[in-house]
Amino acid sequence: MLIHGLQKLTLLDYPEHLAAVLFTGSCNFRCPFCQNGSLVLNPQAEPVIPEEEVLSFLRKRRGILTGVCITGGEPTLSPDLPRLAEAIKGLGYQIKLDTNGTHPSMVKELYQAGLIDYVAMDIKGSRSHYPAASGCPELSLEKLQETIEFLMTSDIEYEFRTTVVKGLHTPGDFLDIALWIAGAKRYFLQSYQDSEHILLLEQQRLSGQIPDGQAKQPLLSAFSPEEMKGFLNLVLPSIPSAKLRGIAE
Repeated sequence: MLIHGLQKLTLLDYPEHLAAVLFTGSCNFRCPFCQNGSLVLNPQAEPVIPEEEVLSFLRKRRGILTGVCITGGEPTLSPDLPRLAEAIKGLGYQIKLDTNGTHPSMVKELYQAGLIDYVAMDIKGSRSHYPAASGCPELSLEKLQETIEFLMTSDIEYEFRTTVVKGLHTPGDFLDIALWIAGAKRYFLQSYQDSEHILLLEQQRLSGQIPDGQAKQPLLSAFSPEEMKGFLNLVLPSIPSAKLRGIAE
């Protein structure tokens, strides 16, 4: 499996674990606010870390790290994911999978084989605005619905999360999301973080709209903390577990 990045320590990405993060390439979404735009649009240009090098690192960090987060891109696109997860589990680690939810069969396969312990699924937006938020105009929600229902009815630990972006999200989106995943065990609203590596800018560079290395201010920005608290209040009646991530409530 192609691994394009390794974050050797995180205190934030895997709840209650000191963890490492593995970054895979490619994705079937084109979310304009994605923080890993180059991994999505041009993964072949990204460096590759040999799998054995990653596993060697994890062997040495046993007893210090307890978890591994596999993110992307979209990890479930790779048929090699179960094999990599099995190798990591063999070293004694708990595994968290980040996914957009479009491959429920892979999520179920990993769960049934005991190869994942926690799933974080992105909810990009409301059902009616999902094509715009995901950058996929022809997107069907059928597979997303299947993944949501599986997570909410199985015994696996999971969370749903939405990156909230001014220019893409409105209060009505959160009223719909609240009904869609009502009663979810965990739901987080996290604020958009601007970066020169977001997918929208990578698209502009690849299309020649702006030169490489030059940043153009995208039409995306973050909501204020007060606005984020307002969105949280909209979802709390249906999702009492909902919280803000990275913002004091």
